[in-house]
This record gives sequence, C-alpha cells and structure tokens, in this order.
Amino acid sequence: MDSNDVLEDKDSGPEVQLNLPGSVISRIEELMGGTEQFDSEEFDAVAYINRVFPTEQSLSGVESAAARCEFRLASVQHDIRRLVRAQHDQRVAGHQALLDAQRSIAELALQVADINKKAERSESMVREITAEIKQLDCAKWNLTAAITALNHLHMLAGGAASLRTLAQKRQYKELVLPLQAIMEVLEQLEMYRDIQELNALRDEVHAIRAQLAQQILADFKEALTGGGKTTISPRTLSEACAVVDALEPHVKQELINWLITMQLQEYSHLFSGEQEEAWVSHVERRYAWLKKHLLRFEESLALALPPAWRLSERIAHRFCKITRKALSEIMQARRNEVDVKLLLYAIQKTYNFELLLHKRFVGTELGAEVDPASLKLSFDDDDKEVENDENTVNTKGSPWVGLIGACFEPHLSLYITSLDTNLRALMDRFIQDAKTSDPASSSEVGSGAGAVMSSCADLFLFYKKCLAQCATLSTGDPMLELAGVFGRYLREYAGSVLQAALPRCSAPALPLGVPALVTNLHTLLRDDAPRYTKQEIAKITSVITTSEYCLETTVHLEQKLKEKISPNLADKIDLAPEQDLFHKMISNCIQLLVQDLEMACEPALQAMTKISWLHFDNVGDQSSYVTQIIMHLKNTIPNLRDNLASSRKYFTQFCIRFANSFIPKFIQNIYKCKPISTVGSEQLLLDTHMLKTALLELPSIGSDVKRQAPTTYTKVVIKLMTKAEMILKLVMAPLDNNLEGFVSQFVQLLPESTLAEFHKVLDMKGAKLSKTQMASLDAKFKEITKNAHNDSNK
Repeated sequence: MDSNDVLEDKDSGPEVQLNLPGSVISRIEELMGGTEQFDSEEFDAVAYINRVFPTEQSLSGVESAAARCEFRLASVQHDIRRLVRAQHDQRVAGHQALLDAQRSIAELALQVADINKKAERSESMVREITAEIKQLDCAKWNLTAAITALNHLHMLAGGAASLRTLAQKRQYKELVLPLQAIMEVLEQLEMYRDIQELNALRDEVHAIRAQLAQQILADFKEALTGGGKTTISPRTLSEACAVVDALEPHVKQELINWLITMQLQEYSHLFSGEQEEAWVSHVERRYAWLKKHLLRFEESLALALPPAWRLSERIAHRFCKITRKALSEIMQARRNEVDVKLLLYAIQKTYNFELLLHKRFVGTELGAEVDPASLKLSFDDDDKEVENDENTVNTKGSPWVGLIGACFEPHLSLYITSLDTNLRALMDRFIQDAKTSDPASSSEVGSGAGAVMSSCADLFLFYKKCLAQCATLSTGDPMLELAGVFGRYLREYAGSVLQAALPRCSAPALPLGVPALVTNLHTLLRDDAPRYTKQEIAKITSVITTSEYCLETTVHLEQKLKEKISPNLADKIDLAPEQDLFHKMISNCIQLLVQDLEMACEPALQAMTKISWLHFDNVGDQSSYVTQIIMHLKNTIPNLRDNLASSRKYFTQFCIRFANSFIPKFIQNIYKCKPISTVGSEQLLLDTHMLKTALLELPSIGSDVKRQAPTTYTKVVIKLMTKAEMILKLVMAPLDNNLEGFVSQFVQLLPESTLAEFHKVLDMKGAKLSKTQMASLDAKFKEITKNAHNDSNK
C-alpha cells in the first residue's frame, strides 16, 4: 500500500483524522526525537529550519536531511500498516474465542439437565421403595398408641374400683401411689374427651377424689375433736397427709386453715376483748401462751404432719395477725388508759417475741426438717438473753419483726412526748451547770481548759439511745417527729447552754432562736468592756470546741436519721439550720477573742499617735509601743493556742480575723502620726517592719516548736502590712514641684487606695497646697486611677 493512499495531502481532499495507539505515537516520538514542538500551535517552521541550518555552509546537508526524513516517514508508514493488520487479526481471534465459549456453555447446560433428570428418576425410585416402610411405621405407631390407650383404660377402670375400696378401708398409705398413677393416666387420656365411656370413668375418679377430701377432713375433725372415742390413729392421719398432697391444692389449704383455727381457738377465748388478760399490760402472757402451745403441738400432732407444711410457722404467723388486730382494737377503745411506761413495756416485750420468732422460723420456708429439741431450746430462752443477742441478729427485711409491733405505731406520739419531757429536764440541768461550771474542772470531756463540755457528750449520747430505740419501734412519722425534737433542743442547747457558758452573758436561759442568740452575743462586743481573764477565755474557747463538736455530730446525726427513716421521708430530715447556728456561735466567739486582744493593744496604738514624730533626730531600735503590742501578743496567743489545740482550724481563723481587724486600725493610727519628719517616717517604717515580723510569727509565738504559719494567714499579713510600709515610703518621698509624678507614684504603690487616703498622706507630709493645686491633684488622681482600672480589666 502506497503512503499516499494512507495519508492524503490537504489539497487532495478532506482531512482524515487518525487515532493511533499510544505505542505508535511513542515510536514516532522516539524516531523523530519528540514531536511536541511540531504539535504546538506556536510552531514556526521558518524558525525551526533556521535553527537546523543556521549558516549557509550547513545547507550542504539539506539533501541528506531530507533523505533521513523520507526514510523515517517510510518506516512510520510501514509500522502503521503492520499494526493495522495485527489489530484486524486480534479482532478475528477474539470473535472465534467467543463462539467457542458459547458452544462450551451450551454443552454444559445439556449435561446439567441430564443430571437433573437422573436425580428425579433416583428420587422416584427411592420413594417407591420406602413407601411401604412408611406405611409399616405408621401402622406400628398407631398400634402402639392403641395398646397404650387400652392399657391406660384398663388401669383407669380397675384403679377406680381399687381407689374406692382403699378409701373405704382408710388404707391411705396404699392409696397414694395408685391415686398418683391414675391422675397421670387421666392426663394421658385428655385427648379422648369425646368418648362417653371414658368421660364416665373420669367423672367417677373425680368423685372419688372429692369423697377422699371430705373423708380425710372428717377424719381429722374426729381425731382432734372427738375426744377418746375416736378410732383414727395418728399413723392414719400421717398417711392421709400424703393423700392430701396428691389432691387439689385447695384441699390442702382448707385442711391447714382448719388446723390453724382449731389450734388458736383456746387463745381467742382466753384473750378475747372482754377478758382482763387481753389488756396491754398482760401482753407477755399472750406470747407465753404461744410458746407453751407450740411446744405441746410439736410434741404431739406435729409429729403426724409433714414438715413441709410448716404448721408451727403458719400457726405463729396467724397468731401474730390476730394479736395485732386485737391489740389495735383494745388500745383504740381504751386509749386514755395507755401511758408511756405501759407502751414501752408492751413494745419491748413484743419486739423480743418477734425477734425470737425471727431466729426460730427464718430459713425454714424451704421445708427443711426441724428438730423439736431446737424449738424447745429457743422458746425456753429468757427474754433477757434475747435482748443481749439483739445486736448479733440481722432483722433487716424480716417478715416477723414488726408483724405485731405495727399496732403500737399510732400511739408512739406518747413516746415522743416522753422523750421531749426527759430532754426538757436534761436541758434544764445543762443550763444550770453551764452557769456554775469551771472550764478547767473535770466536768468537761478532755483535759485542760478549752475542752468540750461534758453536757454536749451527754446530750448526743441521749440522742443516740433515743434514735436506736425509736428505730426499733418505727421508721415512719414518729421518726420524723423525733428529728424535729432533736432539732429544737439543739437550738436550745446553743441558745441557752452555750450562750449561758460565755462570760458576762446576762441572757436568760430560755430556748432562744437564732436572731436572739446573735443579738445577745453582740452585747458582749462592747468597746468599754474590760479584758477577759484566763478563766473567761477558757470558757470562750470551751464554747468554741463544744460548738465544733456539736456541729460535726449534728452532721452525723442527720445522716443517721436519713439512714433509719423510711426512704420516702428522708428528704424531710434537715438539720442545716442547727448547723448554721453552731457556725454562728463559733464565729461570734472568735470575734470576742479578737476584740479582747485588740483592746489589749489599743493603749499602745494610742501611745503611738502621741509620739512627736516631727522632732526625731535619728533612727533607733523599735519603739516602746511596738514592744507593748508584741508583749500582749506573747501573753495572749500561747494560751489561746493551747486552749484550741483540738480545733486548730479555728485558731487559724482567729489569727486571720485578728490580722484583718488589727492591721487596718494600725494603718488608721499611722495617718494620725502627723506632722512627721523624714527621720520620724524612717523610725515608724522600722516599727512597722518589726510589727510585721511579729505578726508573721503570730501563730507560733511563744512556742518551743516553730511551725510555718498558714499560707492564707501569711498572705493577709503581707498584703496589709505592705500597704502600711508603702504609705510611709510615700510620706518619705520628696514632693518638690513634681506633683503629678507623686500622684503616679502613689497610685503605683497603693493601687487600691481611695482619694481620702491620698489626702491623709499629703497631710502627713505637711504639704501646703492651694485649692487650685488640690483640685488639680484630685483630678489627676481620678484620671490615673480610672486608667489603671481600665487597663486591669483588659
């Protein structure tokens, strides 16, 4: 094929678009040295020729270059023709392979169809072979069922007559197994209800069972109520119980109910409502009767009854229900005759009896055989032993505890009233003791002054006993009422006992509320009152430690009340007001101690303002007023620290309060030290530094063991005393004519100060300024302060 047949010139006809494979294109690029430059739209043939033939001398190789191009073109055309033929051959081979695959699939489909036909023929053959076997199996099953049904029918027909004969002869032992077998046969023949003869036999068996139930119940009644004329032996009754277990459940329940009723007939007659024995004061006789009766029952009739029936437990349970109802009715009818002593006696005896039943019967529900000897041992125990073992028995969730005692709950308000009366007498004694007791005496819990008052421990011990006793009586509304009584006397203890124990307290010993308590304490904070003696300080610290003990114990008391009371009432228990009251008591007592120490330091501060600071010539040792203040600290702090040794956090609180109160007063007295010279300012700065050192060591002053002061206290002292030092440094700073610079320095050193304090510093410096200058300084102070405040908020 000529190359002109493949590639036509543009002038010879329409343009032919060739889609060449990538391999052909890569081959062309390889031969031509890359065709990108020829494919580019910006390709310039003239520039290309000029680049290939840059000089006239190079034109001598034009013919050879053209020959190479023609050779390359012929080679490319040859490759194109070869590739086109190869593509055609591949298409033909692919078509032939497709035809071969289709023929193979058709042959495979024929083979699969043939296999299916063979499988169907095989299945048909197997079905024909096994058809007779299946018929034989069905016949065998039907024959077996018929034989079994006939056998059951024979057993039922013969068994019914046998049951009737055995029942008439009262041969209960021999009757049990046939009865159970016949009941199983009836279950097997349940599907044949449409056969009249079979239904007749079924009705006959049911009639025999009903007759047996009536006969056995009559035998029991004859044996137990017929006196000595009965011919029914205990052995016959025991064998009859096995028959009852094989009958319907309601037969057994009816017999058990009759037995329980018969056993409790005597009790109902002896303790009927019109009998004196029925009154609450004789409640213990009720329980004694049951103990003796159960012992006789276990030694006689119970031996003939199955242990699985749990007759003793059922009798005791019915007894408890009857007793609870009877006691409720008689106490309601004779409500005026019930007093606290009688109520507590009945509750205690009832609880002991319920605890005895709990120990005896809990765990026997599974029908385990019980040794009568163990019963005798339990019921012969004395109530005192039951009380001693009370704490070792877990009665939580017991079905016995509270079964009778619930009848006393509506009357427990008498018990709460009695507790209120006892607490009233106890509180009156505490109030009297608080007025006359010596803090250092042995009447307090602990050793030395500042110990917890013994009345506090006595009060909470009484609370503990009341709570434990009430928890055994009721966990409902009476417990909530008890919590209210506890709270009321806690408030009275704080308002009347603790307040009365404070020195120089003239408040009456009455159940005061919180506002009255705070008011009475504030009457002690008078500036004209003399200092407290060591004994009076011991009383105050004793009130602090006692209040702390009351606070912590009240928290535990609230938790215990919530644990003991019914869950639906737990949210109503709230002793937070009482806890706040003890908090305020502690806070006010600390304030008393702070004011007392401030009063001791007050003369020294007044002496400081009377010193002529303007005429100081040189700076010496610390001034005498500083020595006096440190002396008062050394005389007071060690005693307070020892008294509050068990309440370290409140001693720290005292130190912090004293620093927050004393140092601002010291600063106010610094402002009064005017006029003052530069040397005087230096001396006052030295005194301030010495006082700062003493205050930093305040918590451990006078102690052989040096402890690091608490961080919170140290921060307070450093912050406040640094302000005092900065004031004195500003007083020493030269004013000259740079007033605005002084204002900036003042705001920088004392950023939290006010305009009034700025004026006080100027007064100490003795600055003589006109009204215009003062107004300008005030405006500058406000401007700088405002800018500093805005910068700090950014």
